[in-house]
Order: sequence, then structure tokens, then C-alpha cells
Amino acid sequence: MLTPRKKGLDRDLKRLNRIEQATLAARKPMGSITLGLLFLLAVFVFAIFQAGDAEFSAFIVAGGVIGGYMALNIGANDVANNVGPAVGSRALTMAGALVIAAIFEASGAILAGGEVVSTISKSIVDPSSFDGPRAFIMAMTSALLAAALWINVATYVGAPVSTTHSIVGGVLGAGLAAAGVAAVSWITMGKIAASWVISPVLGGLIAAGFYIVLEITVLNKDDKIAAARKWIPAFVAVMVAAFTAYMMMKGLKRVWKPDSTLVIIVSILAFGATIAAVRPFIKKASIGLENRRKSVSDLFTIPLICSAAFLSFGHGANDVANAVGPLAAIVSAVGSGEVTAKVEIPLWVMIVGAIGISAGLVLFGPKLVRTVGTKITKLDRSRAFCVALSAAVTVITASTFGLPVSSTHIAVGGVFGVGFYREFRANRRAPRHGPGTVPADSVEEADILRSPVEEILPPAVDSGGSPEKVLKAERRKLVRRQHFLTIIAAWLITVPFSAALAAFLFFALTVVL
Repeated sequence: MLTPRKKGLDRDLKRLNRIEQATLAARKPMGSITLGLLFLLAVFVFAIFQAGDAEFSAFIVAGGVIGGYMALNIGANDVANNVGPAVGSRALTMAGALVIAAIFEASGAILAGGEVVSTISKSIVDPSSFDGPRAFIMAMTSALLAAALWINVATYVGAPVSTTHSIVGGVLGAGLAAAGVAAVSWITMGKIAASWVISPVLGGLIAAGFYIVLEITVLNKDDKIAAARKWIPAFVAVMVAAFTAYMMMKGLKRVWKPDSTLVIIVSILAFGATIAAVRPFIKKASIGLENRRKSVSDLFTIPLICSAAFLSFGHGANDVANAVGPLAAIVSAVGSGEVTAKVEIPLWVMIVGAIGISAGLVLFGPKLVRTVGTKITKLDRSRAFCVALSAAVTVITASTFGLPVSSTHIAVGGVFGVGFYREFRANRRAPRHGPGTVPADSVEEADILRSPVEEILPPAVDSGGSPEKVLKAERRKLVRRQHFLTIIAAWLITVPFSAALAAFLFFALTVVL
């Protein structure tokens, strides 16, 4: 038994331990910021050697630093969508996810990022409408800085936003300030606005649909192990076929553009080969497993890891242009003295984007990874698999029909879709089982339905003891409303905020310079 003296000493030790932990937590962000500044300093020095003595060479240096800053913010915010579900379901540790994403993001950017990008972000503004290269250079600088600042703010508040929409808003605002309303392609802007709704809704519906099918075929079966051996190879094959088409249509589109017939043939072959390869693996892995949902869910671990790698590669190949496209435009305009819609990306510009995205992910990415993976709703590996599969299938579906979509909105929409479906199911069935109960085919299913409430929400407010009030308090809690509303609000203001900020920065530059 502890004496009063020993109890006091124990309390002091615990207090010191809490102070030490708080100090370490405070030091960690400062260390990340310091390393991020060192990266930008390295870009600054490197850009000076690349700029030469051209008339507007100072803009190359400034653009290089801002492009590096933009890349850091893309890594901190956008990449979370690729690895968040895998981390949230514990298929990957945070460290493992950061390593895999950093490697595949950089590989996608350098190997498949392409040599030519559209500098006016899908023809939002007519290049010929600018009054000479100086106005164009200042507009691109303003657009890039505005987008980077907005993404930084969104990361700070914990909202995953579309980097494409951010740079689109920046180009729109700077273009309006520099060239006027007539220079803007409002048809293109209308399509982008449509993607605010299309992307999350389509991603959510497809993710929820996959999860419903998975429940019907496997998770709700009496003999879950036998059902898993029969159906999981097919689910994994669908994922491989989808990612094969995704990589051929999107991930490698800047270096190789196969026709649709070849994409279909290769995807079908990938589907068949995957079933043949995965079926014996699933059979062996399922030997000795308990007949429980959690055990079956664990069989999706390796497919989830692979999906994180594929999504990161495709993201690096496509979104590196968001970081370095305007920078490449600045470099081209300074070097040639002309404004063109498409330019070649110098290798050093591509490297800045690739390293910046990976560095931003490692230094600042964990916050958004946790938001997507754990704070919106609870994801086990089967749900996370449906979200990852939805991301690839939705992009392919949208591309086939020419619909503009955002990969960020799709991935987060998939998380919302799975969470809201489970919430709807729980709320619809709970009243028939009485207040304070959760319908379930087994004790394990009840645990799964309750655990998100216990894990992601604070204790419920005292409802006064009324069974109806207790039941009402237990509802609507499988998706955390605070994060849902924050993310939706951030999505809605991304383009307007980036546009307004870019216009302000352009006018400020014209006054200063």
C-alpha cells in the first residue's frame, strides 16, 4: 500500500510526464515547419541557378519557391485521400502509409507526369487575352500563391480539399483581374462547378453500393468463411481490373494514351488472372479463421495496401501539374517571351513538384490522414476496401461519360457514403428492437454498429433518462457532423476564395512592381 509521501511522488511523476508529452507535441510541428522551410530554401537556391539573367528571371525564382510551397501543401492535404482509409482500418500503420505514398507519389510524378501540361488549367482563360508576357507571369504567380495559401488554410482546419479546384480558382481570379470577364471560359467553369456535386455523390453511392453487395454476399452469411473464399477473389479481381483501367486511362495518360478497346481487353485479362491467383491465397489465409466479420475483413489487408500504392501513383502522375504547371508556364514565358497554352515541363520543375509533394505528405500529412481515416466515421478493412475501390471505379466511370470529377471529393464522398449507409441502416432498424438496442444478427455485429459512437464521439449529453431521448441520442452518430459540415463548407468556398485571393494578389503585384 502506497504511503501519502509515495502517492504525492507518484502524482508529481505523472504531472512531469504530461508536461514532457505536451512539450514533445509542441516541438513536432515546429520541427516539420523547420524542415519545410529548409526545403523551400533549397528550392530558392536551385531556382537562382536555373533562372539565368533573363528580363523576368526573378519571377522564376519566386515561382520556384511558390511552386515548392504548393507541392508541400498538396502532399499535406490531397494525398490523405489515398492512404487515409488504409490507415483508419489499420491495414497500414501511419509510418508505412507515409513511406508507400511518398515513394509512389514521387514515382508517378517523375515517371508518368508527362512532359507537356496545360498551363491555363483546362482552358479556363484564353492565353491570348493577356496583355503581354509580364501580365501573364504575374497572373500565374498570383494563381499559384493563392491556391497554395488556401490549401494551407484548409489543412490547418482539417478539411481535405481539391487541389485542382484550388488552382482553377486561382487561375480564374487572376485571369479576371488581368484580362477581364470575356477571357474566361464560363462553360468550363460550369463543368467544374458541377463536379462539386457529381464527385462526392457518385463516389458515395458507388462505395455504399459495393459495401451493400459485400454484406449480402459475405458479411451477413451464416458461413462467412465459405462465402469469403467464394466471393472475395471476385472483389479483389474487380479492384485489380478497375485499377488497371485507372492506370491506363488516368495514371499514364501523359505518356501513353491507349484506345478504349485495349483498355477493356487488358482489364478483362487482369480480372481473370487475379481470380486465378487470389483464390488459392484466400483459401489458405482463411484456414483457421473464426467465423466473424472482423476475421473476414482482415482478408482485405493486402488489397488495401496495393490500392493505396496505385492511388498514390495515379495522383502523383496527374496532380503534379497542379503544383508545377503554372511554374512551367512562368519558366516558358520568361524564356521565350511568349504566352502559350501548353509548354514543356523542365526536369528540375518536375523534381521540385515530386519531392515537394512527398515532403509535404511526410511532414504535414498525418493530420489529414487521420481525419479521412478515423475522424469522419469508423472504417474496418472491408469498408475501407469499398472506399478505395469506389475511388478508381468512379474516376473511370466519370471519364467514360466525360463528367468532370475531383479525386478528393470522390474519396471523401466514399467515406461519407459508407458511413451514412450504416447510419441509415442502424436508425431504420433500431426502433423495432426497442430503445437503447441495436439490431444485429450476432453479438459481433452489434459491437461493430456501436463502436463508432464510442470511438469517435464524446459522451452523450444527459437525456433525462427517457428511453425515447436515449434512442434519439444514439442516432445520427456514425458520421461525425462536425467534420462533415466543415468539409462541405470548405469544398463550396474553394474556388471563390482562391479566385478572390488571386485577384487581390495580382492587383497587389501590379502596384508593387
